[in-house]
Amino acid sequence: MSASEQDQWKRAAAEAAAKLIESGMVVGLGTGSTAAFAVAALGRRFHEERLRFTGIPTSERTAEQARSLGIPLATLGECSEIDLTIDGADEVERRTLFLIKGHGGALLREKIVAATSKRMIVVADESKVVARLGSLVSVPVEVAPFGWQATERKLVGLGAHPKLRFGTNEKPFITDGGHYIIDCAFGPMADPKEIAHHLDHVVGVMEHGLFLGFASQVFIGGKGGVQILPLAHRARAHSHRKKRATKT
Repeated sequence: MSASEQDQWKRAAAEAAAKLIESGMVVGLGTGSTAAFAVAALGRRFHEERLRFTGIPTSERTAEQARSLGIPLATLGECSEIDLTIDGADEVERRTLFLIKGHGGALLREKIVAATSKRMIVVADESKVVARLGSLVSVPVEVAPFGWQATERKLVGLGAHPKLRFGTNEKPFITDGGHYIIDCAFGPMADPKEIAHHLDHVVGVMEHGLFLGFASQVFIGGKGGVQILPLAHRARAHSHRKKRATKT
């Protein structure tokens, strides 16, 4: 798989998801390479179809892109609820639609927006789909800079194999919220909920990149086009119930 082919898959998934937006909606705008394709698609719809919606960006980078496209933006102080959020993911667990997010550095704002949304639609390419969360990437954990070493020691105690993230200037990476990120390599997780529970109770942790139970649907771009999860599973279940009803 070449980089250009992967970008084509990302773009296909993002453009398919962008078609769900309707005029009058408040829309959460995600962060990352795939989410950027979705924001671009929404910008085109805004101008070409006169689609009217309000965006809530999950990062300063996304806000800058949206403004450049003329998309009107608002804050969560101005909008108490989001109709639909489109965001990417670093990993998607196929069976549960559990996610790992935050390798783009925006996980705290992304989770706040996701938690305020009626629906969260995830866009990704097929390389992000795994059987067990943690198989490909670490779990980003956003922490307070003050005493981060103490927080890191707590993460070591959880078996996280933590590593402070650095930016291009060889200094600690700083999030939009002014925090550090510690990447935690748990490996394939048999019980992500248990790990999330422990991370939730580490003092100094602002938020973590385990997004469990947030995704309503996942649009996966790949060689065969765009696959939508979990609609296929629901369709099979509905078909099975229908066949049983016919027999009785």
